[in-house]
Amino acid sequence: MSKGKLAKFADMAEYPHVFEYPFSVAENVPFEMKGHWHRNFFKNDNPIVLELGCGRGEYTVGLGRLFPDKNFIGVDIKGARMWSGATESLNAGMKNVAFLRTNIEIIDRFFASGEVSEIWLTFSDPQMKKATKRLTSTYFMNRYRHFLVDSGLIHLKTDSNFMFTYTKYMVEHNHLPVDFITDDLYHSGLVDDILSIRTYYEQQWLDRGLNIKYLKFHLPQEGVLEEPNVEIELDDYRSYNRSKRSGLQTSK
Repeated sequence: MSKGKLAKFADMAEYPHVFEYPFSVAENVPFEMKGHWHRNFFKNDNPIVLELGCGRGEYTVGLGRLFPDKNFIGVDIKGARMWSGATESLNAGMKNVAFLRTNIEIIDRFFASGEVSEIWLTFSDPQMKKATKRLTSTYFMNRYRHFLVDSGLIHLKTDSNFMFTYTKYMVEHNHLPVDFITDDLYHSGLVDDILSIRTYYEQQWLDRGLNIKYLKFHLPQEGVLEEPNVEIELDDYRSYNRSKRSGLQTSK
């Protein structure tokens, strides 16, 4: 019998590698790990990689297994989903994996300047109504600059053509260096152990015949970032556990 939400939250509260600071408490509770993740938690100087919107934590755990010489932190506000990856990594005795339950809007409160080397955005909600809510918007890029190393890597893996197209325009408009871009990952010839890690929802989208898009780019510290002033065709399908995407006005 599977555990209910209350039981999962009870587990998470006892897990030594899970930090829970939702917005409701973050204002009043200091986060002492900021600037000290290497020394006080991971006990090494290996690069720190974030997965923002980690869901069940498949990428956080999968990458942690593939790269024992890097540290991985999955970030999400939905603790009941996060419980899966947190439990798996705990039972496996993984020392290079942690989870942070918080609102991504305040992610810069938890990491010091230059403390993070890479960011993974795996199937983020495209937020077609409002650009500032998109995790690849310049609003969030400026927040990432607070803790990402200069020219740190950002990986976007998405089923959403809207999210992919918007991010491509944002990257092009701001002349951000691109390592790789494809609108059909599994027919691009790039698939390797990293990119072939598949989340629960990704497999559902693949089963529905949707292409998976991937974009890997760098975020330099210098330069003023500007939003692209373009119209983007909206996604015309409903994604799992997201509100219906059709019927909206074309968004900029």
